[in-house]
Amino acid sequence: MLISSMLIPLLQASPWALFIGRFHPVLVHLPIGFLLIAALIEIGRRTGKISVSESTVVFVLFWSAVSATFACIAGYLLSLGGGYDEDLLGAHMWKGIGVAVFAWVAWLVKSDRLAGKISFGKVVYLPAFAVAVLLTMTAGHDGGSLTHGDGYLTQYTPEPFRSLAGMDPIEEKAKEIKPITDVQQALVYKDIVQPILEARCTQCHNASKKKGDLRMDELALLMKGGENGPALVAGKGAESDMIKRCLLDESDDNHMPPKGKPQLSTEQIALLSWWIDQGAPADKKVSELTVPDQVKPALASLGGGSATGGSGGAKQKESAIATLKVSPAKESDIQALRKAGLIVNTLSQDQNLLEVSAVNAPQFSDKDIALLLPVAEQVTWLKLGGTQITDSGLKEIAKLKNLTKLHLEHSGVTDQGIAQIKSLPHLEYLNVIDTKMGDAGLKNIASMKGLRSIYVWQSGVTDSAVAQAAKQSPGLQIVNGFSEAEVAQFLKAGDSTAAGKPVATKK
Repeated sequence: MLISSMLIPLLQASPWALFIGRFHPVLVHLPIGFLLIAALIEIGRRTGKISVSESTVVFVLFWSAVSATFACIAGYLLSLGGGYDEDLLGAHMWKGIGVAVFAWVAWLVKSDRLAGKISFGKVVYLPAFAVAVLLTMTAGHDGGSLTHGDGYLTQYTPEPFRSLAGMDPIEEKAKEIKPITDVQQALVYKDIVQPILEARCTQCHNASKKKGDLRMDELALLMKGGENGPALVAGKGAESDMIKRCLLDESDDNHMPPKGKPQLSTEQIALLSWWIDQGAPADKKVSELTVPDQVKPALASLGGGSATGGSGGAKQKESAIATLKVSPAKESDIQALRKAGLIVNTLSQDQNLLEVSAVNAPQFSDKDIALLLPVAEQVTWLKLGGTQITDSGLKEIAKLKNLTKLHLEHSGVTDQGIAQIKSLPHLEYLNVIDTKMGDAGLKNIASMKGLRSIYVWQSGVTDSAVAQAAKQSPGLQIVNGFSEAEVAQFLKAGDSTAAGKPVATKK
């Protein structure tokens, strides 16, 4: 340990150390494979099942020892990046070193170099070999815990083995946010923020694995920050590191969560930023905080699935594109969108469908719509709220035939533009809050068969038009207001309207 503490200051600043260290997950599989192969060969030889020369065993043992040594070196260099539980890391390191040491011992006493030259060689061989194999397994367990959290390998141990080992019953951890019955009475941190962090962040920022020396599994530790300083600045969401990293290009090394991990949706980012803007309170309810218009749809989405109508217990209707599979978008086309300031996330790896959001690109306008056309087949969620989009741009958006969710809030669209997207065959959600769309636009769009919900408050739509559209399309949810009482009623209904009636308010 003294040698380790002396080397750390020398190697930490070297990019080469971290570069080589990241090959540890690759190298560590080599000694595992070689040792298990050697064990199987020995068992086969000693039981008479196979006929293999001892030189073959010696050859495999040699490479198991060599690869274990290189894996140890790479593992040590990887540990210099920090962010790991020190006790667990120490146990993993010494077990890994033990694998290498005992593999070398087994090879030496089995090889021509020492075999027959020392009297106790045969006695040492099998115990050394067995210890190397055993340590490989236990070190692998620790490695899994370091990477994925404590108890990762044993988390889902089934019965009766779980009871025999004295383990607690399995606790199912929700990986997505559970629907909230009454969002206005929800505690913002406990019921909204913490579930988002648990679903997307704490896998790498917990008690066992503290990447960047940051923990996000407890509020006090999140507020404390990590090696790069505070993760958030209370009252300033846009200036908070945890928000800025989420908005970076996914290919950026500083983007969080890392590329390949499940990403935060734009609604989740908006909710986290809003919570920080409100001072990152620990025990405030939604009803006790100021809720900007742009955050209200994100809060409403926490109420659960979208029903087809009728009672609140109705099951969510499967999306028309649930089984659709398209070809992957070209990386050059995705990069062009990101260069324009858009956020591009993959919604489904096996379907290759995309979410494109301009939450970080308010300057996006009609002339930029051409960037979407090369990925017209892949885009199914498009968020252009708060941009410079007008009716002219909607003519091109109508070419995105697999679009299911479209955000146009706080934009310059009118009835004329809305009429152009009526041809979208799979559109299910439309947000035209604070636009110039009026009664004619609502009447036109309400007849779309696939449309499930439309948000029209602060637009040119009147209450009488909402009532008429509700009669025309009883399964359509029309939200024309957002008072606290109505939101609670709306969410209790499970994102449907009681008896097909719209949610509306006097304006």
